[in-house]
Amino acid sequence: MKLVTFQGAHGAALGGVVGESVVALRPALSAAMRAAGEADRSAEIIPGDMVALLSNEAAMTAAGRALAFAARAENAALRQPLAGAKILAPLMPGKILGVGRNYGDHAKEVGGPKLEMPRIFMKPTSSVIGPGAVVKIPHDVKKPDWEVELGVVIGKPARDVPEGAALDYVAGYTVLNDVSAREFQFDVPLAMTSFAKGMDGFCPIGPWIVTPEEVGEPWMLDVKCWLNGKEVQHGNTRDLIFSVSALIAFLSRYMTLEPGDLIATGTPAGVGHFRDPPRYLKPGDKLRLEVERVGVLEHSIG
Repeated sequence: MKLVTFQGAHGAALGGVVGESVVALRPALSAAMRAAGEADRSAEIIPGDMVALLSNEAAMTAAGRALAFAARAENAALRQPLAGAKILAPLMPGKILGVGRNYGDHAKEVGGPKLEMPRIFMKPTSSVIGPGAVVKIPHDVKKPDWEVELGVVIGKPARDVPEGAALDYVAGYTVLNDVSAREFQFDVPLAMTSFAKGMDGFCPIGPWIVTPEEVGEPWMLDVKCWLNGKEVQHGNTRDLIFSVSALIAFLSRYMTLEPGDLIATGTPAGVGHFRDPPRYLKPGDKLRLEVERVGVLEHSIG
């Protein structure tokens, strides 16, 4: 399934993507239950929050039923054009855990010693914005940069998880831009990585969360970024130094991963800071970020 949060008639609503359409989950489940002669319990079954949905197996099963019902030709009234819908950030994560220098080619362009364990930083939830939004760069930030990433959404509590079972804790995947103010990483005596990456709007995510059965194993996914129509990054998750499973196992040894937590798995080579000459983001820039089998996230810079 592709699960979205979108602007409905009465505020944010949970939905799914069927072809080129968006389906509101509660109305679709209501219609499916009434068609089957069941009492309408859609408001009880489908929560109003994406994290609650992802962490509830019965609700996820019901969401699949709703989308399958809405996909039938005779139920077109349950679908609205995706192009006309206002898609919001798919969820508000509990924790956003980033991983630095996690692609081999990016580690080479950054330089420094070989990493023996994942390099972890955190982004606050106040940095989250949705697809189509404008990232407002603070006036005093002179070196804003882009980083396309595969985002991993946790679906159930994970503590001391063995690597071989780690993917069982994944609710889905999304696309993420780890926007970074490079001067606070590289131009100060002590790097302030979380601050550099945690400013307002510095974590665009979306456009949806794709459940694992649609993505498959996340070992060989192309990861790309275009700046103003020009490809600036093209990597593949096979180049990850620490795999998705390894990251979940590592993090869960030190903290409990909760439903809705988001892991930003790292970025391939091609970021602006290490270009010759460097290229930093500026007002009017448009970014297109894509992860194979997950989706395309677009936003601009203001």
